[in-house]
Amino acid sequence: MPETAAHREIGNEPLSTMAVADTVRGLGGAAYSWTLGNDRLIWSAGASELLGPERVGCADRGRDYDGLIAPGSGLGRAEAALASHSAGIRPGTRLFETVYCLVSPQDEPPKRLWVEDRGVGFFDDGGRLQRVDGMVRRLSVGRPVRGSGAPGEAEPQPERQRLARLLDARLGDAFLSGDEFGFLLFGIDHLGRLNDAYGFQVGDEVLDIVWMRLRAQLGPGEEIARFSGSKFGVILPALPPEGLTSAQRFLTSVNATPPRTSAGAVVANVSAGGLVAPRHARSVAEIFSHAQDALQNARATARGSVEIYTPGADKTIERRANLRFADDIVSAIGERRIALAFQPIAHSRTREIAFHEALVRIHGHDGRVYDGATIMPAAERFGLTRLIDRRSMELALAALREDAALRLSVNVSPASIHDGIWQRILEEGARERLCERLIVELTESANIADVETMRRRVSWLHDLGCRVAMDDFGVGHTSFRSLRRLGFDLLKIDGSFICSMMESGEDRHFVRALLELANNLDIETVAEWVLDEETGRQLVEWGCSYLQGQLIGLAAAAPVSTNAVAGT
Repeated sequence: MPETAAHREIGNEPLSTMAVADTVRGLGGAAYSWTLGNDRLIWSAGASELLGPERVGCADRGRDYDGLIAPGSGLGRAEAALASHSAGIRPGTRLFETVYCLVSPQDEPPKRLWVEDRGVGFFDDGGRLQRVDGMVRRLSVGRPVRGSGAPGEAEPQPERQRLARLLDARLGDAFLSGDEFGFLLFGIDHLGRLNDAYGFQVGDEVLDIVWMRLRAQLGPGEEIARFSGSKFGVILPALPPEGLTSAQRFLTSVNATPPRTSAGAVVANVSAGGLVAPRHARSVAEIFSHAQDALQNARATARGSVEIYTPGADKTIERRANLRFADDIVSAIGERRIALAFQPIAHSRTREIAFHEALVRIHGHDGRVYDGATIMPAAERFGLTRLIDRRSMELALAALREDAALRLSVNVSPASIHDGIWQRILEEGARERLCERLIVELTESANIADVETMRRRVSWLHDLGCRVAMDDFGVGHTSFRSLRRLGFDLLKIDGSFICSMMESGEDRHFVRALLELANNLDIETVAEWVLDEETGRQLVEWGCSYLQGQLIGLAAAAPVSTNAVAGT
């Protein structure tokens, strides 16, 4: 039997251990083997040169070596191996890759060394880590950035690429020297509203004024570059004693007085997010990602403020989990793993089933079924709500075709009703007169920035034959005047007020006031999360039109027969 490629050795004389060690050393690294049972850590030649004489005394034991890793700088090799899902070539092994910063022992002058640690973890049958073999290499450069920026390039490099090149060079210097630098990301708050209110010319003028005010505050060696449409990045090569709190001088210069444009003075605030590299980020991509996280937190806390990135394993793990889940959402749409569950909604007095709410479900590759509360936060963060809303509407219309007696309500984000593809899906259903048995639910908690545009879209839905409901009413900011103008047919009172109203006097008064408001406007109401008969009777007494929740029935794969009575 001929020898297979998998078992054939290449060449007659394999490299010796010394030759392999020399190769690794030539790459600026050192190989190691760590046995967890006795905590012994063995290194190849070149380890002293790599780690420096001040750290050699702590390199013989795994526990001592882990003590050199700066807190928050990255996962140690054991943590990385345990967290890895990449199977090695041999059974019971996992491949890992991590980056962390080694500090000097306590009795030595502080000096930082950033290293890349790649290897393989060996596990026993019980999943316990037994040994780690790998290679540590000095991290001397940042992530490569496309384009050199040299004169005469075929295409001019955008500002963001220039910013990336500057950061990449700073990272390379920092890895070699052990120094740190600061990065600030400034964003103009609500630039889109300025463009809508004053026009794009005035918006551009505001951008220019903000740019000039930020640039005027630059100190020696500091750099500024455009990050995106309304964001600017500033590199602080030498951190002052007060750290990134010096960012306040930039914000003060911009926010102190309104920019004066051709349309007069306009209100424009700038917020900022900052970090220290490579302490908080070890690549250009991480710098951009963490700075945007910090900027988002600043805007959520107080517009016009600065927020410094706070590192933590939980945040990194959460981001990676969200990315994986977002990828699963996209694949679920393509693989038709999205389905609907049907929750009955009954007339409050007779308890006859009036219609069902169609609730989205995703069937994961792992066999789990994910509901909307799990799906939508990740979908909104990664811009996937329109894809989900399109598929949900397709499935709802298919269910209406199949059952001529069925009536459904379907959730949709306010942004999706302006989506051309979603509109065409609904118009196709209208041609089959399916929309006459359809309620479109819009969430009040979502931002409805342009009431007049939304009013026209609600009117369009009415023209197609749909009824329109405002979902989660009570948790948003819809005013009495806007409620009348928008023309909703139903209000669904948020379940967080309903489920606790019999124990909370405040919730009882609030729910009763909402019901009185809706009745005075001749708008039907749906109470969500109705758990028991006592709550149901109270809602009937206050004039609630429909009940939804555990009392009526939970969501199921198939709808309940129309006109059936809940609880029978």
